[in-house]
Amino acid sequence: MGISGKLMFIGEYTVSIDEKGRIAIPAKFRHELKGRVVVTRGLDNSLFLYSLGEWQKLAEKLSALPISKANTRAFSRLMLAGAMDCELDKAGRIILPDYLRSFAALTKHAVIAGLYNRLEIWSEAAWKKYKQSTEKDSSQIAEQLGEIGV
Repeated sequence: MGISGKLMFIGEYTVSIDEKGRIAIPAKFRHELKGRVVVTRGLDNSLFLYSLGEWQKLAEKLSALPISKANTRAFSRLMLAGAMDCELDKAGRIILPDYLRSFAALTKHAVIAGLYNRLEIWSEAAWKKYKQSTEKDSSQIAEQLGEIGV
């Protein structure tokens, strides 16, 4: 739990993926996930992992979007149709289905990044490339965030 008592995931962890597609969730996050998670296609070719409570909040917001707009339909399909309910085993692992591993180009190693209310799962190579690009542009990103009061 975070300082305010709300769910808070932070940090960056490199993990292995075994031949069965199992990936270990970092121990510090397991208690908050209460044994079950939802994993779905994310953005930037990553996967998003949510606790059941956070997933429910997101699914409700997505279902309230207007279906008359192509972009909202596409985003809802990406997130909802691609989702998989997963159970953590006794070792704190989940099995990622082939279609999700393929979407994120996951092979032997992955990076799990905590982003407050969700975890993102990246291929190790894609995460390194993304981080390098973002770090290079960090001053420009900070300036844009400053414009909106962050």
